Amino acid sequence: MARVLIVGCGCRGRELARDLVAGGHAVRGTTRDPARLEAIAAAGAEPALADPDRVGTLVDALAGVTIVCRLLGAVDDASLHGPRLRALLERLVDTPVRGYVHETAGAGDEALVREAAATWSIPVATVAPEPGTGAARAAIRALLDSPAGQKP
Repeated sequence: MARVLIVGCGCRGRELARDLVAGGHAVRGTTRDPARLEAIAAAGAEPALADPDRVGTLVDALAGVTIVCRLLGAVDDASLHGPRLRALLERLVDTPVRGYVHETAGAGDEALVREAAATWSIPVATVAPEPGTGAARAAIRALLDSPAGQKP
């Protein structure tokens, strides 16, 4: 099975973590709030303190990860979001990550993710923000089932 990193492991992230763990996957979930680490662990995921707005804090959490799932919903400031998203996607090139699921806040996000996929050969899936986690689960499953998501 795979290790999935959920960046933004709030309520929906913890729901996704429980589903993935029940399916036999190892899950690591991030939060920028130390008070939320226990809730992530209670969902069955390995908690990691990291700030999605500071890519350097995510580096340790990427160790041994097959799929990154970024569940951050809409972002208020696209001028900051774009460069940070690009930096994260660039960082994935030198990791074991074989797929990236992005909850898109708009067309600009999706274009950037697709550009990264083409530039760095990272299989990606974008999902719209939703109340549940069905789309993210399906996207993770599709990436894991793809040839790029299979371990050699």
